[in-house]
Amino acid sequence: MFRVQDVHAGYGATPILFGVSMDVRAGEAVAVLGRNGMGKTTLLKTIIGFLKPWRGAIELEGRDLTRLAPHAIARLGVGLVPENRRIFPGLTVRENLELGLSAAPKRSAALREQRLTEVFGHFPRLRERIDQPGKTLSGGEQQMLAIARVMMAGARIVLMDEPTQGLAPAFIRHIRDMIRELKRVGVTVVLIEQNARVALSVCDRGYIMEKGTIVFEAPAAELRDSPVTRAKLGV
Repeated sequence: MFRVQDVHAGYGATPILFGVSMDVRAGEAVAVLGRNGMGKTTLLKTIIGFLKPWRGAIELEGRDLTRLAPHAIARLGVGLVPENRRIFPGLTVRENLELGLSAAPKRSAALREQRLTEVFGHFPRLRERIDQPGKTLSGGEQQMLAIARVMMAGARIVLMDEPTQGLAPAFIRHIRDMIRELKRVGVTVVLIEQNARVALSVCDRGYIMEKGTIVFEAPAAELRDSPVTRAKLGV
């Protein structure tokens, strides 16, 4: 469904990614693991179009994304749950969710109500806080809102950047369950995560990044037991 092929990218004249390649099949969850500063977030920014690759290709179902603007990529069904949530703190939960709907190719009142019903089924706590400003939510609730926002857009592939960062164990379990639910309904997930234990418990396969390139790939079960994982990640 999704392919990154020999992608080089960076900031200004500073290279960060050196020939990254990965494949993601429809309906699976894939983890991208690595220590801080290895290029994982830069990879997601390049996929979603915030950065343009210097070289290489990014394809969704055979369509080249490398020169498209971020909003055009979003309307093709690619959603981003960014690091640190990046919700709109002064807007209510409802307003944040309705902004997510703006990435849907076709929008209507009926679709809005359908999507709201779906996300509240997954996150009933958000229904309880529908009129609260985003800044009044806890960290875990803000992460729920960030995930729900891409669900409002009807994303077919969701890119998640450190969704469990700074969360209490109860919320980490909820995020893990949400990733499983996304898979169950056919959504493809690319997960950037420092917590390798959590990532490998919900993902089908994983890649390890080091110094801007992929150094190892294996099924999740193999990665959990591999000495490469311990050596590269310290876990």
